Amino acid sequence: MADQFLEYVESNQESFIERLRKAVAIPSVSSDPARRQDVFRMADFLVDELEALGAVNIVRRDPGLQNFHGQEIPLPPIVLATVGSDPAKKTVLVYGHYDVQPALKEDGWNTEPFELVEDEQHRLIGRGSSDDKGPVLGWINVIEAHKKQGIELPVNIKFCLEGMEESGSEGLEKVICEEANGYFSDVDCVCISDNYWLGTTKPCLTYGLRGVSYFHLTIKGPARDLHSGVFGGTVHEPMTDLFAVMSKLVSPDGKILVPGIYDKVRELSEAEQRTYDNLDFDMSELHDAVGSKTNIQDNVRELLQHRWRWPSLSLHGVEGAFYNPGDKTVVPARVVGKFSIRTVPDMQPAEVTELVRKYVTEEFNKLGSKNEMDIRCSHDGNYWLASPENWSYVAATKAVERVYNVKPDLTREGGSIPVTLCFQDALNKTVLLLPMGRGDDGAHSINEKLDRSNYIQGTKLLGIYLYEVSEAKAE
Repeated sequence: MADQFLEYVESNQESFIERLRKAVAIPSVSSDPARRQDVFRMADFLVDELEALGAVNIVRRDPGLQNFHGQEIPLPPIVLATVGSDPAKKTVLVYGHYDVQPALKEDGWNTEPFELVEDEQHRLIGRGSSDDKGPVLGWINVIEAHKKQGIELPVNIKFCLEGMEESGSEGLEKVICEEANGYFSDVDCVCISDNYWLGTTKPCLTYGLRGVSYFHLTIKGPARDLHSGVFGGTVHEPMTDLFAVMSKLVSPDGKILVPGIYDKVRELSEAEQRTYDNLDFDMSELHDAVGSKTNIQDNVRELLQHRWRWPSLSLHGVEGAFYNPGDKTVVPARVVGKFSIRTVPDMQPAEVTELVRKYVTEEFNKLGSKNEMDIRCSHDGNYWLASPENWSYVAATKAVERVYNVKPDLTREGGSIPVTLCFQDALNKTVLLLPMGRGDDGAHSINEKLDRSNYIQGTKLLGIYLYEVSEAKAE
């Protein structure tokens, strides 16, 4: 049966690409209220596709209204759907999103962003092709391949598809928690295809993400902005204090200077160390991505470890400061420095916030300034870590080996995908990140693409993963 499935996918490439072409043509940009109806239209498209393939119990969960700068607009539905309900089979919950980033031809696209184009290198170029319409449709392709051939799916599938991922997933967490003991109560594992290979030639499985704690450091003094020629040298200037404190947060070589911040970081084990052997990544790929050779680490192993499993602190900007071109001799009355810490196992957000608060307060007090200082954490998302030894990961490894004839890289990522941790905590089930696209897809950039081979082979991978899951012994 698996062989029949693979043959069907191989011989129906053009119809699958046409399905993706129709999806890309819907400009479902969630961050633009003018495009909100297109996001709803994309939800309708997916519901129609699922219904045509026999999905049942389709629910459009209404997350409510979004307050967009004082304007209340409806949030797009969270689409829940079921394919198969055999109690003797495992149930896989598939998550994906159907909204996309903004895109305009004048941004620098070589083609119209919402018209799927296949170039001479067989790259499928179009907004959302890789993030995340291609992977979502990959699952639908899998269902079609079985239905059209009269083959039973080896597992039951449940879908959770949202339309606000690119805008903070507003409303999703509430639905997941509400349905944990309802729609999702019989789920055995969760699979998300919304990330990318480490490089461009070798598939990977992703088992970890860093968390993020975001801080606002506010310093204020004068009642209003001042003229530096009149008041310079006579008052404590908030910007001077801010720069003094922020300069104490991180060193030029990336070391976080907050005392105790590394105390809870999990030690690097021999088993974890081995996961960095033979990874498909070259230092030139970092240089290409950054556009310079300003890397701190000089070898791939250390570089990836600092991206994935060590914490980092980045300075992001200053609110209230003069930043326009030209000269302006202003002394800002109030400035807000913004920085974040990417957290890793076993750091706890509350402890990180307290360490930062204590240290920043001490450093500010050393200045002897008469200004007022406030430090607060505006957001603290925790890290996520799964075990590559879990049965779902073992099944995915076997699937990669069957489809690509290679053992996948085991990777972590430096960013955060909050829904991953939400599913894990709410359902108490393993979450697998099984990417379809390559590391150079340019998901949020101009000329976003998904290689034809990744789309077709990725569809095969998703299907074979289901077969491997059906045969796996769940722990």
